[in-house]
Amino acid sequence: MTTTRSFLFALALVPTLGFAAPDDANVNTLTAAEKSAGWKLLFDGKSLTGWHNFKKDDVRPGWQVKDGLLVCADPHNAGDIVTTEQFGAFELNIDYNISEGGNSGIMFHVTDEGVDPKTGKILDATKPAGEWNHVRLVVTPEKCIHEINGVKYFEYVMGSDDFKERVAKSKFASMPLFAKAAKGYLALQGDHGSVSFRNIKVRPL
Repeated sequence: MTTTRSFLFALALVPTLGFAAPDDANVNTLTAAEKSAGWKLLFDGKSLTGWHNFKKDDVRPGWQVKDGLLVCADPHNAGDIVTTEQFGAFELNIDYNISEGGNSGIMFHVTDEGVDPKTGKILDATKPAGEWNHVRLVVTPEKCIHEINGVKYFEYVMGSDDFKERVAKSKFASMPLFAKAAKGYLALQGDHGSVSFRNIKVRPL
């Protein structure tokens, strides 16, 4: 699939992809401590405010809010959604629950240029389809960390010699804008299967 966008990394969320699940009363909320620390809630559990489809002004009907969850209910009429706000350095926390055979992704530093690459997984710390998984991403110029359920998948420095060498050996080598943007939207993929998200929180760093 070819599109015109650029993002730094897409984390494939596959069904066999623990973090302590929050109490239902605390889903899609920020504690006083989180607010004080600068966290922002990207999904209020009630509306699609703050999101739009890539290169669109609204959200296609395949994305729905159901029972306090952000749900890709119809992948054929969903597409990728992005945040209204752009982020440079940040820490992101998000829970996801994916269907059997589903596939989705979390992207960052998304801009309105470039292409849409996909990644392969390195290890598997995820729970089975139908269970909630927790993703933590930390993105700064000094260090980037990707974790699922408390297990570190990746740690790297964007733009370092090692990073450039790895990109040069990957399928992203032919994508001139890959990993070049210093900031951009956060995006959730919505065209590969049913998936739900909740507790989407970001803290600019």
